[in-house]
Amino acid sequence: MEFLAVQFLTGLASAASLFLVASGLSIIFGVTRIVNFAHGAFYMLGAYLAYTLTERLSGPLGFWGGLLTAALAIAAIGVIVEIMLLRRIYRAPELFQLLATFGLTLMVQDLVVMIWGPEDLVGPRAPGLKGAIEIFGQLVPRYDLFLIVLGPTVLGLLWLLFRRTRWGVLVRAATQDRDMVAALGVNQKWLFTSVFALGVFLAGLGGALQIPRDAVSHAMDLRIIVEAFVVVVIGGLGSVFGAFIAAVIVSELNAFGILILPKISLVLVFLVMAAILVFRPWGLFGRAEGQPRQTLGLTIRPWKPFTRTERIAAALAALVAALLPLVDGAYALTVAAEILVFTLFAASLGFLMTVGGLSSFGHAAYFGLGAYGAAFVAKSAGLPMEVALLVGPLLGLAGAVVFGWFCVRLSGVYFAMLTLAFAQITWSVAFQWVEGTGGDNGILGVWPSAWAANPERFYWLVLAITATGIAALRALAFSPFGYAMRAARDSDLRAEAIGIDRKRVQWTAFIVAGTFAGIAGALFAFLKGSVFPENLAIPLSIDGLVMVLLGGVETVSGAVAGAIVYKALAIWLVSQAEFSKLVLGGVIVTLVVAFPKGIVGFIEDMRARRPRAKAAAVAEAAE
Repeated sequence: MEFLAVQFLTGLASAASLFLVASGLSIIFGVTRIVNFAHGAFYMLGAYLAYTLTERLSGPLGFWGGLLTAALAIAAIGVIVEIMLLRRIYRAPELFQLLATFGLTLMVQDLVVMIWGPEDLVGPRAPGLKGAIEIFGQLVPRYDLFLIVLGPTVLGLLWLLFRRTRWGVLVRAATQDRDMVAALGVNQKWLFTSVFALGVFLAGLGGALQIPRDAVSHAMDLRIIVEAFVVVVIGGLGSVFGAFIAAVIVSELNAFGILILPKISLVLVFLVMAAILVFRPWGLFGRAEGQPRQTLGLTIRPWKPFTRTERIAAALAALVAALLPLVDGAYALTVAAEILVFTLFAASLGFLMTVGGLSSFGHAAYFGLGAYGAAFVAKSAGLPMEVALLVGPLLGLAGAVVFGWFCVRLSGVYFAMLTLAFAQITWSVAFQWVEGTGGDNGILGVWPSAWAANPERFYWLVLAITATGIAALRALAFSPFGYAMRAARDSDLRAEAIGIDRKRVQWTAFIVAGTFAGIAGALFAFLKGSVFPENLAIPLSIDGLVMVLLGGVETVSGAVAGAIVYKALAIWLVSQAEFSKLVLGGVIVTLVVAFPKGIVGFIEDMRARRPRAKAAAVAEAAE
């Protein structure tokens, strides 16, 4: 019993830092509606800056002053980011801000390695809080007790700020109705800037406070951002008190899960989040909202099927791709096959996001399930590649059937986070089921049949399947089913009024997207000759989102262009640049600012302007 009490206190100490990060994320999203993926990067920068400052400043005031100065410096960096970058894309679809902040995250990951090196750094102990106190016969670090007190203190200060100041009233009003606040004459730009600065300050402070407890590393951003998103969703978007309660829940689950339920400790938090979202979609302390404002996939120009000229151009592009083996070697063909696989994966996610308006944060689950399905058929059953490519993707289909049934009952960020939860659950099963999946050792020796072992023939196989899959998805987008998807996307109530069952249509779309992702995963398994849990992990889902957003969510086939550009650029940079993430992140940020509608969206805008410009010139000449 004494040990459990101490473990509970350890969980409370961890909750303090997690609450700081999650509350900042919740405040930013509540007002600006920015899905700030760079929040973890600010947390990491806060830890690194605090490490440097506390090492160079002496005495108790130097240590505590270093932590506070680091957090203030991070807030200043956040202000610069908001003014220089985010203000330029507030009118873009909301997930484009996710793409921009993802680019920032990539840049920061390489910057910290350049400045501080790749090794983990161990910070100093907090002056006056060294050592431990005996509680129930167990030693509890003094610093943990300090954090336990700090968490409720920060919660109280935030409550006073939002309830007893004019600025706080404006922030709460903007959380409810930003347009009304603007109509009352409030300068939204500086309100957003101040909110972003506060949220980033809390993230930086959370990172700075961790240096006496944990080593500072360049991988800490992804770990904290995933947990912070979970906390925000469990607590309820925009609710600081909800973030506090959820941080305690998540931290205690992490503290006790490894002791009580070690087999599911990696996924316990996501199981709880999934359960809460299913039964209370807006979180523990969030508010149920009315009809959500749909932006994803909307376009002011009606989509049209390819014209005869465009069909000929697409066929010529496929023919050129088919001729690639005549001019390139085995390595280039392997790279090209990988790009094609991810093009099909991105096209499946793009179908769900653009036509269906559903942003999935866990689409890698179906890619990985398809890969594992193909590996099971080829290795366990001993069947040839042809059978594995037909049967393997059915595992991705089955996952989409089960998970999609729950997910389509939600919308917006809650839908996205539930897809993330199911993806993490799937990843955990693959990681911990060593007898079936090999765990982190993976399944090796998944090779193509003899006739396809030649790089040229396997490339042609991948090209044929990818082209057929993309054509099928595009045909579906312009079929009666595709029009029903768009109707459900654009207006839930109007779709229901004309007899369209939104949940059934979106569930079917989810299954279609998951099946094609599974096909891509099966191809990837034979391309690499192996399958690992990383094929289901969060980074792959984020890559898929980046590909779709880079191409443009207001286009039917933007995901294809986005996948080719992103994957080709990523592969090339890894081989050419020492700090490839820094360059890739900079390119992503530049593209987002230059082309806020994506690459294909920008091209379509230029094509639409040409006839208008010509008509204007004719009218001017006539005058």
